[in-house]
Amino acid sequence: MAQKYVGQRVKRTEDPRLIKGLGHYVDDIRLPDTLHVSFLRSMYAHARISGVDVSEALKAPGVVAVYTGRDAAEKIGPVPCAAALPDLKVPDHRVLATDRVYFVGHPIAAVVATDRYAARDAVDLITVDYEELPVVVDAEAAALEGSPVIHEHFGDNIAYRLTAGEGDIEAALASADRRLKQRIINQRLAPVAMEPRGVLARYLPGEEELTVWSSTQIPHLLRTQLALMIGMPENKLRVITPEVGGGFGSKLNVYAEEALLGWIAMQLGRPVKWIETRRENMQATIHGRGQVGEIKIGCREDGTLTGLRYNVVADLGAYHQLLTPAIPTLTGLMLSGCYKIPAIQINVTGVFTNKVATDAYRGAGRPEATYVVERALDLVAAELGLDVVEVRRRNFPKPDEFPFKTATGLFYDTGDYEAALDKALANSDYTKLREEQKRAREEGRLVGIGVSTYVEICALGPSQAMPAGGWESATVRIEPTGKVTILTGASPHGQGQETSFAQIAADELGVRIGDVTVIHGDTAIVQYGIGTFGSRATAVGGTAVYIAIERLKEKAHKIAAHILGADASSLAFSEGRYSLTGAQVAAGAEVPEPVVPVAQAPAAALPEPQTEGKRSLTLQDIALAAHLAKELPPDMEPGLSATYFFEPKNFTFPFGTHIAVVEIERDTGEIKFQRYVAVDDCGRVINPMLVDGQIHGGIVQALGQALYEEVVYDEQGQLVTGTLMDYAVPRAKMIPWLELDRTETPTPVNPLGVKGVGEAGTIGATPAIVAAVVDALAPFGVRHLDMPIKPETVWRIVSQQTSGGGR
Repeated sequence: MAQKYVGQRVKRTEDPRLIKGLGHYVDDIRLPDTLHVSFLRSMYAHARISGVDVSEALKAPGVVAVYTGRDAAEKIGPVPCAAALPDLKVPDHRVLATDRVYFVGHPIAAVVATDRYAARDAVDLITVDYEELPVVVDAEAAALEGSPVIHEHFGDNIAYRLTAGEGDIEAALASADRRLKQRIINQRLAPVAMEPRGVLARYLPGEEELTVWSSTQIPHLLRTQLALMIGMPENKLRVITPEVGGGFGSKLNVYAEEALLGWIAMQLGRPVKWIETRRENMQATIHGRGQVGEIKIGCREDGTLTGLRYNVVADLGAYHQLLTPAIPTLTGLMLSGCYKIPAIQINVTGVFTNKVATDAYRGAGRPEATYVVERALDLVAAELGLDVVEVRRRNFPKPDEFPFKTATGLFYDTGDYEAALDKALANSDYTKLREEQKRAREEGRLVGIGVSTYVEICALGPSQAMPAGGWESATVRIEPTGKVTILTGASPHGQGQETSFAQIAADELGVRIGDVTVIHGDTAIVQYGIGTFGSRATAVGGTAVYIAIERLKEKAHKIAAHILGADASSLAFSEGRYSLTGAQVAAGAEVPEPVVPVAQAPAAALPEPQTEGKRSLTLQDIALAAHLAKELPPDMEPGLSATYFFEPKNFTFPFGTHIAVVEIERDTGEIKFQRYVAVDDCGRVINPMLVDGQIHGGIVQALGQALYEEVVYDEQGQLVTGTLMDYAVPRAKMIPWLELDRTETPTPVNPLGVKGVGEAGTIGATPAIVAAVVDALAPFGVRHLDMPIKPETVWRIVSQQTSGGGR
């Protein structure tokens, strides 16, 4: 029996080249005569530009050209925003500032030189006359009347207001036995991909072709938008995405630098390259989160929820990137969490501030929703004196209630929330943990247990709900020698689809996984695709691969039947071979003469397939026959390939339970993990090793938000956390041992049954970690703490309570 790959812990096929340093990122690509670009960026958060003097920079050694906003304003279109909301105000944000800057890091001029050092040196020779303007960095302050206005023609800083949800929220809250309120902050975060952004552009004037290498998550969408911005035919523009060293949503975008470098390459007729520095990455690559809100939740005395309202101010930054205004709307969609809440309302106020734009960052609006709902459930439990587990269990929909309609308008596909919860409770020995916590408190130790049950929206998604299509594409081709090539419109950058797609193909076609090659990220080779984000690459892109394979097998089946002279119904496919069934073999099927006489083959021709007298054919036999085209059924085209564009009918909704156990050091406020247990359900699992890796990474980033990470601007809009010396990301020694397990509840949305897992850890972990710290401090009357929960904050609480006579 042939080896089966789906469901197995197969090592990533892409890893050897990366481990050996043989992969190629944007900066590894070397083209002859390449010029290098460096940017002058604004040192002020808000200022009027009276003039830009580049004369000294142009005289500097190695400098070829200097471009300012006035050079590019009429040549390159605005940075695109794909979000569409009622009455949305969209600033005209250009690739280089013209008359105003409105955040620190706003690009003003681009220096092009023979090497990056000469370009950087010349930047310092540019003189800009600034007239400083009032600054607003606090999102709530920006929404107030009388606040400094960033875009004067809009009249205020309100980009949009949105109210959404279903049910009578006023009646739901009025009928509650208890009503609880809490201010909740999801602070700004920097995605901090290991590889910063990078762009290389080359223009061939004879062919009038522009090639852009970019570290992006959406090569085809980027090509379309760049063609529109630069004003050139899309079929003359090629985008290549080589290896990408992390994205986390920050590269799900169309940035000013990508369009500008393409345009500069066209002006100079030489390749140009820009590689972002870490400080630029912190200043000018999008940030995530940035919500300040108030949750109001109503409940019965038994813990049953009656209604939930979330009033939130979303910090959008000074302008819109591709999806900036849309991210808070995803928060609204997921405010039901895992629970039956009859009435839900979200009121979003999106505001402009003098900061870089926010946009998609791992989870993109859904971690914010889960954090809000889970904190609310913990407040209910504390108010009623109930265990946090029981409050959650009482509000779960049952498995037979799915598809489950929420009061936010979604239909959850499948779910068994109690199964995941029960497994996590068993794996952690929850009852024993609570007993140990009780003894620890009697000893004066501060031990806390946090529980989070989450659901997320994945496999984005149906095209009607997406700004640029929600389908995904795949072409599967069997070469004349029997090797398998997959062209996917998804653009994996660490998720492992080169492996998981090969696993699917190997099982379905009965070939070795090493015989499958997955190609992605080149718009001149791969059919149009949407890209990788929103945990969609396998659920949508993998499904396209699967269906393309099934269609390819249908054609192979017809070819096999024709060559073997058998009815198609009498053939069976197994382990890469089409064979006659027993009845047909007994009857002795005759092999027909070839339809077309065999011509004398040249010396270098492919070997003739040996089919005479056979009762079965391998897929390799059929592939060769399909390409030689001498024994094909009438009117069948040669070759053996299939292309499919999969359009999902719904999103998918993975879920799970995370449990964190921490102990606080009284003297320092240090938070130490004792246990971390997670049970996640992402539907059918293609490769458990890949799933574990995604969960690991997600939990680490959630831990960063909960305890360490925060983008900080001062009152003048200066970025205080502008380097990794100031912006704290978790290090290996800070990460607890992660005890992972899973349940499997397949989705009917796609034939693979997969749901997606790329963001699950980030969504489930943050509230569990915060809840554990809050629980540890519960003896001091603490019910909520804002993130990041720093040791100083904890130490002050403990110290004040202890000095006041508390334990």
